Amino acid sequence: MLISFLPRHAVVAAALGLLAASLPACKNSPSEGDKTGTAADSIAAKPAPIDTIKLKALAMRRDSLRADSIVKKSGQLPGAILPGHRIVAFYGNIRSKGMGILGREPKDQMFRKFEKVLAEWRAADPSLPVQPALHNVTITAQGAAGKDGKYRLMNSKATIEEVIGWAKEHNCIIFLDVQVGLSNLRAELPKLEPYLKDPIVHMGIDPEFAMETKGVRPGKKIGTYDAKDVNYAVNFLARIVSENHLPPKVLTVHRFTQGMISNYKNIKLDPRVQIVMHMDGWGSPTLKKDSYHDYIQTQPVQYTGFKLFYEYDIKPKGSHLMTPTEVLTQLNPKPLYIQYQ
Repeated sequence: MLISFLPRHAVVAAALGLLAASLPACKNSPSEGDKTGTAADSIAAKPAPIDTIKLKALAMRRDSLRADSIVKKSGQLPGAILPGHRIVAFYGNIRSKGMGILGREPKDQMFRKFEKVLAEWRAADPSLPVQPALHNVTITAQGAAGKDGKYRLMNSKATIEEVIGWAKEHNCIIFLDVQVGLSNLRAELPKLEPYLKDPIVHMGIDPEFAMETKGVRPGKKIGTYDAKDVNYAVNFLARIVSENHLPPKVLTVHRFTQGMISNYKNIKLDPRVQIVMHMDGWGSPTLKKDSYHDYIQTQPVQYTGFKLFYEYDIKPKGSHLMTPTEVLTQLNPKPLYIQYQ
């Protein structure tokens, strides 16, 4: 169900009305027979230029206030995925075998495996519907600087459209994940706006590869985002939701260390964007549970996520891939976003 915002012409009309109310009343203009007005009078009689930036700000504020009133009444906006579903996602890049399960196996084989995983989660918690998702790393950190020295590369339009097509074929939603390298969210997120206008397209941001404040190439250190970076992503998505009359977007934020997110208490919630703080670390179940407790449970933002690694989680001696039942019974709060890499 889409959010029932006012039509675009009504937005402008309402904003114009608010703007007009804030302007001083005009002086009486000369009558049609009065031809003695000076040049200054003629200039003064011209209509004031329309401040389009102010109009947009007024419209967005009105949408935000309306959204707040709906949330206070019902708890969420129409069409919100969380908390009424559990999202289960396969992660990777369809052009890379090394980035995750999404591209590691042939398409049909991968989807057969995905269906088995979805069935396991439905069986583990029949009370909550499962929402299948594909999570494609769309702007990827690179070891090479590239022409502009920013150490990141965006998938081609054909690749992005192909993976969105996969999602639609299998009734999935899709996350376009962003690793900015030495660039930043303000430069990279607008590139994805055309795709985010689709109701099934959501977004992920990965501080691990955000190196602008570190000054080194990705892989040398673990990167970081501040609350102001997360807030930029939230505001960016909220605007797209309002302008295109969309249900809320889901934003996943990867985290597995203290330093990956700073000032988490300053992250601002907006009903048009549902934030998932996603525990992205690999290792033994004990290590993963400790990380979830330290960086997700004790530093809450909104919703929580948990990643399972087919390859890396089983590497530590005596370790194993946690089952859905183990995740649900051993983590608090129970994560509403589950990702397999």
